Amino acid sequence: MEKKELLKNEQIERLLSPHPLSFMKLQALCIFVIVWGIVVWWLTEFSSYATIFSGNGVASWYPLMLWGLVLLLVGVVAWLVAIRLSIFLLYLAVFAGAFGLIYWQHWENNTSLFIMVYSVAVSIVGFLIIELYRRSHKYIITNLRIIFKGGVLTKRERTIRYDKIADIDAKQGILGQIFGFGTIIPVSQSGFGLGSDKSFAAGGVEMGTKKAKLFGFAGGGKEVQTPIARSYYELHGVYPYKDVKQLVEGLVQTHVPTQYQKEQVEFQKQQVDIQTQMRDLLHKQVREKPRGNAVKQTNEEEELDEEENESEEKMVMKKTIAEEDAFPPEQVDIQKQMKELLKKQKTVRVAEPEEEKIEEEDADKEEEKEVA
Repeated sequence: MEKKELLKNEQIERLLSPHPLSFMKLQALCIFVIVWGIVVWWLTEFSSYATIFSGNGVASWYPLMLWGLVLLLVGVVAWLVAIRLSIFLLYLAVFAGAFGLIYWQHWENNTSLFIMVYSVAVSIVGFLIIELYRRSHKYIITNLRIIFKGGVLTKRERTIRYDKIADIDAKQGILGQIFGFGTIIPVSQSGFGLGSDKSFAAGGVEMGTKKAKLFGFAGGGKEVQTPIARSYYELHGVYPYKDVKQLVEGLVQTHVPTQYQKEQVEFQKQQVDIQTQMRDLLHKQVREKPRGNAVKQTNEEEELDEEENESEEKMVMKKTIAEEDAFPPEQVDIQKQMKELLKKQKTVRVAEPEEEKIEEEDADKEEEKEVA
């Protein structure tokens, strides 16, 4: 990752990529193709059932039909379990390629040998593509966020800040527990990282609100919300799993505000609201002040004209000035709100250090017991 992609005051904590065995589910699909191709070659050439597949005409296509039928059935099962139609389509393309090559090159008499060689070649290509796909994944853990990058042809990128993470899902398979790698899915507050795990009954596929039939069987679906994401949107198969998990949880914890911080933020919001009310009230008083001055000037002119009532008018003026200096009811209410808020905030600030002091004293007592 280049430095220009980093934010201000951002530092990289870890650069990660998936473990070589983390995509074993995809690699197992290639292994199955190799094994099944060898099994078909042995069944049609050396087993006691070899006579069934020998002969010309339609019988020469029997090995391909057997190989393709099992291949497509496994593709359907993998599609329903992994919720990925691409697996079935991939197996369908492999079968179509084998059929097309045999028909084009007229290899009907050597179908069994062709299937074995073809299975090995296709699997090797599959292993190379999976390895290229694995290497395209990059995970950057910084002190401010996690950046996910992945994709071979289409590049994908996801960024999530620690204060936006609501939950962390972590899992390890059997191989992960042996070799020390695992997958960590940060679930955001908006629900990104949660998916629908849909199970199908009797090979049925549910399309909208209607039930469809697949291979003659009717069925339906049921959804369950579970933490799930594509490999380029999660920390897929990272190593060492425990260290990375502890690092991510620690960074999330440092960015999660405590109850005391939440209360302080709420106090600040209330202060801003009260200050806004006070400002509006002052603007209102400023607009009304010239009118009050005009009334005051009129009263002074009347005092000069009426010398006999000078003492009485002075008393009236003092009373008027006192009334003008008094706070309006709205301003009094605002001042009361501010005083109550400051008092409450001071109480919270005092309580927080006392709790910390109690925790420190308890920790010191535990240490003294251990030493004793």
